[in-house]
Order: sequence, then C-alpha cells, then structure tokens
Amino acid sequence: QIKIKLDTRLTPVQNVQKYYKDYRRADTAEKMLKTLIVEGEQELLYLDSVYDLMLRATSESELAAIRNELSLSGYLRATTNKKVKPTTVPPLKYISSDGFVILCGRNNIQNDKLTLKDSKKEDIWFHTQKIPGSHTIIVTEGREVPNQTLTEAATVAATNSKARNSKKVAVDYTTIKNVKKQPDSKPGMVNYYNFQTAVVDPNEELIAELISK
Repeated sequence: QIKIKLDTRLTPVQNVQKYYKDYRRADTAEKMLKTLIVEGEQELLYLDSVYDLMLRATSESELAAIRNELSLSGYLRATTNKKVKPTTVPPLKYISSDGFVILCGRNNIQNDKLTLKDSKKEDIWFHTQKIPGSHTIIVTEGREVPNQTLTEAATVAATNSKARNSKKVAVDYTTIKNVKKQPDSKPGMVNYYNFQTAVVDPNEELIAELISK
C-alpha cells in the first residue's frame, strides 16, 4: 500500500489533476534538462577544439581565421570595419612517401569546407578518436592507397591534434561518403561510420619531412 498526501482544500478530482499537472511539469523539465546537457557537451567539445587550434597556430593569419570563426559563431563581436576582409589561409598540405596529397585543416570552418565540399566521396578522412584535432584528408584520385600512406596520414592527424604530445593515439579513418554533418551543429563537428582505427605515435619530424613547401 502507498499513502498519497492530499490537499484537504481540494476535491479528490482536483487533487488528481494537481498531481498530474506537477508530473507533466517535472517530465517536461527533465526532457529540457537532457537537451541542455547534450547541447552543453557539444559546445564544450567545440570550444575545446578551438582552444587546441589556437595553441597549434603558427602565424597571425591562422589566429585571424580562428577569430573570424568565433565571430561567425557568435562568440566574439564582429568587426565593424567593412574594409577588412576575413583572412583566408589554405589547409596544410603534405605529400606522402607514395606521392599522395594529404590535406589538413587549420580551423573548424576550413575543416568543414575541406571535408564536406572540397573532397571527393572516395577520398579518405582521418580524425583522432574522441580527441579535438584537425580533419585530415588523403586525396586518392580514385587510386588504391598503400598502407604506408594510410599510416602517414594517421600520423599527420595525430600530430595536428590535442594528443600531439601523447603516445599510441587512436585515429579513426573512413571514406568521405561515410562522413555526415548534423543540421545546426558547430563548425568542424561531424558524425562518421563504417570506420577503421589506426594507432600511431605523433611525429613532428616525420610530418615536417612530408609537408609541401
């Protein structure tokens, strides 16, 4: 048996209606809270990725591009000087030992463009597993990619990530056709499936040898 406290000022039917109203209010609040938690987690991941990109920036142009990204995302006040055009920097470009072009984004807007607009569906996409990092692409041109190039691209992705000072970094990779962006998601945030995982050590010296001058 369960005892339920009733308000003596109300009729039994009114008590039932009051409890049901309280239940609906609590149920709605729980659903809203779950949504806010998910949104907060996504925003935290995005800001963590921006912070990592800022730490890895090596020029004023890269920092300016990140400032522009934050302005477009509503985190910074937009510049009022219409004569100043947003700074654009090309993605990092590497050439693998087998002669394949490997591209790596310098900011999240560029990551989106590189992955979702500039790449072909047969190109191969790399990203550190559950760790902020740059989108990395092997431009396949329809060719079969050797294991050496796959390993080098995974190393590029690991080195251009928050895990650059770690060891044994897990890097997921899949073809571009398996990478999708959710509506209204933050720049650089995508979902992917049918992927494989490579475990590599970040290597600044190796990618310095591969980078295209």
